[in-house]
Amino acid sequence: MRNKLVITLTTVYGSRQYTLNQVAKFVLLAFLLLSALSFFVSNALLVVKTEDLSDLEEDHQELSESFDLLVGSQLLYQDELNQLSTSLSNLKLERDQLQEENIRIGELNATLDNSLYGLEALLGMEHIDDMGPERAESLTVEANKRLYFLHAIPNGVPVQARRISDRFGYRMHPVKKKKVMHNGIDFKADRGTPVYATADGVVEFAGFHKSSGFGKLIILQHNFGFRTYYAHLDAVKIKTRDFIRKGQLIGLSGNTGLSTGPHLHYEIRHLFTSINPEPFISWDITNFNSLFTKVKDIKWASLNEMYPLNQQQDLPSQ
Repeated sequence: MRNKLVITLTTVYGSRQYTLNQVAKFVLLAFLLLSALSFFVSNALLVVKTEDLSDLEEDHQELSESFDLLVGSQLLYQDELNQLSTSLSNLKLERDQLQEENIRIGELNATLDNSLYGLEALLGMEHIDDMGPERAESLTVEANKRLYFLHAIPNGVPVQARRISDRFGYRMHPVKKKKVMHNGIDFKADRGTPVYATADGVVEFAGFHKSSGFGKLIILQHNFGFRTYYAHLDAVKIKTRDFIRKGQLIGLSGNTGLSTGPHLHYEIRHLFTSINPEPFISWDITNFNSLFTKVKDIKWASLNEMYPLNQQQDLPSQ
């Protein structure tokens, strides 16, 4: 019995015995030992692998966090790059706009300089290369001064005439047939030719002036004691006490009163004294100072203290 291994199997149907020889016994024992060894080795390996897996999971977590950080940083950098690109685009646009604006400003400055040099030449003033603010102000003051007086004091022709038929001074009167003083200028003009005011003013008289022989007459009062007379008119287009501007239509030339043909008799008076109109007719912005030397009967010097003549004195020193 020592050399045999008896294995008894009991079931509901009864018991059976099985006998194995010694080799089978060793094989079984070896299998059991191997199974046990395999179990322990597997457990040992499982523990090691578990630890390795845990380490791998930690490394994966760290890598994942690092990746997320990198992705977040890249997105942040991308946003910053986009903002920087937008800022650069805006700066480029502003630079282009400033360049265009500078070009326009340069063109405007060049145009302004040309205009000021043209004004300088028109006024007949001494040429200065440096057209700075002081010079521009000086030209502006001078131009305003001249325009002011050219609107206030009679100047220019009152009618587009064929010619001057009689001038200021003594002459043989065509109707009275005797030598008398002619206090104005006669402009030969067709009947119905427009007559214009030679300065701003107010209408002192407008109508038929029987006692003077002027026929239909207009008298305008102007600044600084000046008056203008427009006589022998065919028609009067304004009324007494109307305010009149320089260049306004006031009547039509004709042949009324003591007249031998259609014309305009034009007079300039200062404080009721008749003055030769010819220097005033040729007076304009280009020869502004000539009037004050040609017309001696008026005390022009006192005008220097009046506005706007005295503006020039208030300008800053050059």
